[in-house]
Amino acid sequence: MIGYYIHHHGRGHLTRAASIARKLSLDVTALTSAHSVAVEAFDDHVQLQLDYGDAHEVDPTANDALHWAPIHETGLRSRMARVARWVATARPDAVVVDVSVEIATFIRLMGVPVIVVAMPGDRTDAAHQLAYRLADHIIAAWPHEVYDPTWLHPHAHKTTYVGGISRFEDRECVSRTVDTSLSPRVVVLSGAGGSAVSNADVQAAAAQHRSFHWTGIGLPGGTWVADPWPDICSSDIVVSHAGQNAVADIAIAGKPAIVIAQERPFGEQVATAGALSMHNLAVTLKEWPALESWPDLITQAQALDREGWSKWRTTGAADRAARVIESVAIRHTAR
Repeated sequence: MIGYYIHHHGRGHLTRAASIARKLSLDVTALTSAHSVAVEAFDDHVQLQLDYGDAHEVDPTANDALHWAPIHETGLRSRMARVARWVATARPDAVVVDVSVEIATFIRLMGVPVIVVAMPGDRTDAAHQLAYRLADHIIAAWPHEVYDPTWLHPHAHKTTYVGGISRFEDRECVSRTVDTSLSPRVVVLSGAGGSAVSNADVQAAAAQHRSFHWTGIGLPGGTWVADPWPDICSSDIVVSHAGQNAVADIAIAGKPAIVIAQERPFGEQVATAGALSMHNLAVTLKEWPALESWPDLITQAQALDREGWSKWRTTGAADRAARVIESVAIRHTAR
């Protein structure tokens, strides 16, 4: 049996975990503080308390050894106690951690094999390196040939680059019928993790550039769309943040893209955008551009080779991740 710890911020970690869980032949229990869990993807679910809330946050990094372990934080104590009880009772063969240095360390201290899901960006700090050192295996959800961070080199012997994982891999992408009389459709995507781009930005672009049809999805001030796949497939251009799931979704749809890296810890999205730019997979920006720039940016994106998205290796990525997890579990089957 597999445990799967899922970070609660945004929806990307949960979406990726569900995609992988559906490919696993072993039972999977989700452990998370997220309030919305794709229960159909997991065989069981353990709800964890949030690890923050007390007014005092004393030494949260434990002298820079960890990321978040404040002294006397009752939420942290409760969630770790719940994890310990579950491990003692369920006796998992392995636990996947996406992502938490503290959970990975805690699980491994209880003698359970740990598979750590790596994240892009600068992960050279002591806490991240601790998690990567103690991991039995590391899964990187991007293609090695496109993004090869030096901080993973010391762990190359136990790292598998599975490619970008998209929840839409098994769905058909029906593009709209080509009609030169129709305005090119620009779909602007946002995620639940926060965005510096708002629905008002899209409306301003639409007002100035009426030769394009603009649609905003999931943007602050706009409407959340649970299933953006039809909109992605019917688009001519996708404008998106540089989150791992969003990039994988665009890649598997094979759409011309303008990617705007959002500010995230450790420069996660900046690193992903840099890899996309280096390999000419997308037009990349650091911020929402000046309104007059849009026609030129869209022309640049349309000129890119859409076949280049095959480099992101989305087809079979979730299955490759599942096989890695199963191999670790089988190698260390609990007695």
